[in-house]
Amino acid sequence: MKKSIYFVVLLSLLFSLPSYAGSIKTLQVTASAYNSVRAQTNHQPNLTAWGVRLKPGMKAVAISRDLLQKGFKKGTRIKIQGLTGEYIVLDKMHRRWRNKIDIYMGNDVKSARKWGKRTVTIQILN
Repeated sequence: MKKSIYFVVLLSLLFSLPSYAGSIKTLQVTASAYNSVRAQTNHQPNLTAWGVRLKPGMKAVAISRDLLQKGFKKGTRIKIQGLTGEYIVLDKMHRRWRNKIDIYMGNDVKSARKWGKRTVTIQILN
């Protein structure tokens, strides 16, 4: 009797584990920061490649286009190691970048420079 109970518990764990693992995805990426200033973008510094209008204070990120094949899309919610709260993917970067995110920091150029460039772990929430 005990063996059959253990077997049932083991089977249920095996079948529930893949669905749990699939719902939490982490990835290590290079992270830099950017601002809504013409020197860093173009003549419409508040407009993303997907047509979203950014405003200072938004917790938004741009992703390198190779991350689109890894399950990221417009509106994906993520957590970024070293930062509080959730961020939303609202922009995409030039094709030359790989395995990279760019964290939106409004007009605060000083904070973006202080962040610099570093390797972080991100967690996809949806």
